Amino acid sequence: MERDKSPRLRTVNKSVSAFPLNKFPKDFPYLLGKELIYVLASKGKPELEGSEWENIFANCICADWKPSNVGLDDIVLGNTVWGAKTVKSSNPSKQKKVRLISGRNSPVYSYGETIDTSSDASTIGKLILDIWNERVSAIREKFKHLRTVVLIKSNDLREVVVFEFETIRYDFERYEWKWNKNQNLEGIEKRSGQHRFTWQPHGSQFTIIEEVPQQSLIIEVKQPTILDKEQILKALGFDSSWITVTHKNV
Repeated sequence: MERDKSPRLRTVNKSVSAFPLNKFPKDFPYLLGKELIYVLASKGKPELEGSEWENIFANCICADWKPSNVGLDDIVLGNTVWGAKTVKSSNPSKQKKVRLISGRNSPVYSYGETIDTSSDASTIGKLILDIWNERVSAIREKFKHLRTVVLIKSNDLREVVVFEFETIRYDFERYEWKWNKNQNLEGIEKRSGQHRFTWQPHGSQFTIIEEVPQQSLIIEVKQPTILDKEQILKALGFDSSWITVTHKNV
């Protein structure tokens, strides 16, 4: 009997994500399109910001919306969590890259460091990535799959692009750092020479630049008729008894 042979083992079940990356559920585009039409009809203007997008995305995939301070795990579905971002573009379907505001990474708060443009760029860059990586690691301790879902929206909200990517830790050794003419810190990927990060000392805003994948979802909707406020109130059966007015005694 051969003793050097590796034993055959039973297949071990792996932790399966809510759905494959960028393979949204079949009815997702139609549910999202319906939400966009409702926003346009009810608001009368093309406004859709971060927290509203989080809630809409959660509803469209039957997930729980649980806003967090970190902003990386606001949407939960089983062992998968998402952070959600919105970006405005004049032509979403042609957009190649997006700049995603990804939190406030403050070495002053986290490490007690004093920061200005005379500080060594690489030293500060490492601190910035360490803060980001610690946030990612803390969430991955609880959830197997961590993603970011991005909505690129046109100015009139009639065209949007949706895609997601794995939210990862970044290896400091793969980037070089420099102060730019606006006194912001930039992280450049050594291999490609591509600008990947921007960090602003004033406010500590951290921005990650991501490429838009080819398999992104493009959704276009028709402009609906704006709902009439008085007709809505009438349909609700509104009357003045719904309102109570009191005067505070000074």
